Amino acid sequence: MSVRRIIPLLTATHRYDKSLSTRGRGQGQVIEAPILAYLIEHADGRILYDVGCDYGKIADPERRARFYDPSVFVWGVPEMSEEQRLTRHLARLGLTAADVDLIFLGHLHFDHAGGLGDVPGPEVHVQRAELEAAASGADGSVFADEAVASPRWRVFDGAYEVAPGISALPSPGHTAGHMSLYLEPARGQTVILCGDAADLRENLDDEVAPGLCWHDRVDQALDSIRQLKRIGRETQARLWPNHDMGFYRSLPERVELG
Repeated sequence: MSVRRIIPLLTATHRYDKSLSTRGRGQGQVIEAPILAYLIEHADGRILYDVGCDYGKIADPERRARFYDPSVFVWGVPEMSEEQRLTRHLARLGLTAADVDLIFLGHLHFDHAGGLGDVPGPEVHVQRAELEAAASGADGSVFADEAVASPRWRVFDGAYEVAPGISALPSPGHTAGHMSLYLEPARGQTVILCGDAADLRENLDDEVAPGLCWHDRVDQALDSIRQLKRIGRETQARLWPNHDMGFYRSLPERVELG
């Protein structure tokens, strides 16, 4: 039980049709969603949950046109400034990439794995099913150059203990190998970072699947939401949705847990 604090990092914002977050509802309603990474500080070091987008693909016109070609990439381009890069966030906290011990990727979509280049060095945790799905080319939200495993990548199958008090929870459905993260502090309330298993509070409250589900496995996505809610009830944990602007704005800059 070693988690001390969580620091939400706003790495970009993305405007898109709400139905991409809530399957079967919200068509025609454009929402502004935060693209977040979370710096988790615990007794033995620091973990980043997700790393946001690749700034170069957004800032460079040629790369932007290639990777975000609207004829094939229908979700639009996130808004991201130089100041929102992870290097800048870490610097404001008096840190560098060398102060991060581990990167945990909830999944490999462009807005969660793209920023790896800004945090060289730490080992990267990812699920085997996620890598295999990315290699298949069937997930249009994965940029192939961001899903190439390197020697610093560690590949896992299913649930495991990341560090004392920090557990990886399988929550597939949105993607093949999606993972959420369970954070238990020495004192205070346990937190579950849902990742894109639940973009919005609405996904949790109404048990609505994400708009995008791997192979249209809505049943799997709903099972994951219900499983996270069950764990939350049993452990009195607070479930954090991942792309809910109202929820993000309700959080302090640093959430102290222990």
